[in-house]
Amino acid sequence: MKTLFQRFLCATALVGASFTTSAASAEETAQAYFAGGCFWCIEKDFESVAGVGDVVSGYQGGTLENPTYRNHDGHREVVQINYDPSIVSYEELLKIFFQSVDPTDLGGQFCDRGFAYTTGIYAETEEELKLAEAAKANAAELLGKDIAT
Repeated sequence: MKTLFQRFLCATALVGASFTTSAASAEETAQAYFAGGCFWCIEKDFESVAGVGDVVSGYQGGTLENPTYRNHDGHREVVQINYDPSIVSYEELLKIFFQSVDPTDLGGQFCDRGFAYTTGIYAETEEELKLAEAAKANAAELLGKDIAT
């Protein structure tokens, strides 16, 4: 398991997360981590994007060592998007993310309610964090509302 520490945009605090990534794919691709409600729904939104490879569901943000579908208290449902940055940029993935969710909803997404289904962006670098903050500001301007993400 590769342990990653990301800055969570909503809370702007460091959190730990674990996802399995093969050494070969880690060299050839970049990863983006988004929470957008039901992870199977958000998987579908990104699987058809040119330049995106595997989209893997998991949990992030909580304190349980091995969260499961039945026990993930304190974690959000998150997808790890493995992508080729020479084909699709992190910035473009952020645009798709904000078009795929209701970023103004504090209580979850659509019919999925509760903390596990709230939106979030887990940035791995300062550059990703800056891009995520810019995308959030852009969404707020376009929607004319506060953004919960």
